[in-house]
Amino acid sequence: MTFQELIRARHSVRRYRPDPVPQDLLSRVLEAGRIAPTACNLQAFSLIVVTEPGMRRRMQAVYADDWFWQAPVLLVGCAEPAKAWKRRDGWNSAEVDLAIVMDHVILAATEAGLGTCWVCAFNEAKTKEILGIPPQVRVVAMTPLGYPDVSPRPVGRKPLAQLVRRERW
Repeated sequence: MTFQELIRARHSVRRYRPDPVPQDLLSRVLEAGRIAPTACNLQAFSLIVVTEPGMRRRMQAVYADDWFWQAPVLLVGCAEPAKAWKRRDGWNSAEVDLAIVMDHVILAATEAGLGTCWVCAFNEAKTKEILGIPPQVRVVAMTPLGYPDVSPRPVGRKPLAQLVRRERW
């Protein structure tokens, strides 16, 4: 699959088969996140892998839709702002770095025939409580991970001319 085919194949999956994800496939997906670029290569992130059924069920408290916690794997992307690169004006790269990591993970999952769905609308405090995440760590994004139990539906995108500006705003 070419890169263009891969990025066009990726779609948000909201129904998963209960089949477990083989460890070698999961490791390949996680490795894609490990090698993702981060500012100054500081790698100020962690990915939490949640596979135990009881823990996944507890995650219903952070995002209630069944398709989320019923997937065989939940990946929770965490950033550590205190360890991330900071620009002179104070801007912190932690969340952008984690977004790049998650994008690598999601594309690797797609290539492996697995489905994902980028989730940001969750209860961060409850997530930290359930997963024992320290207060200084930010939960930035999550994705369920598993074999899709649904075919992709067409998704419209704005034309390039509406999204790209040349030379100036």
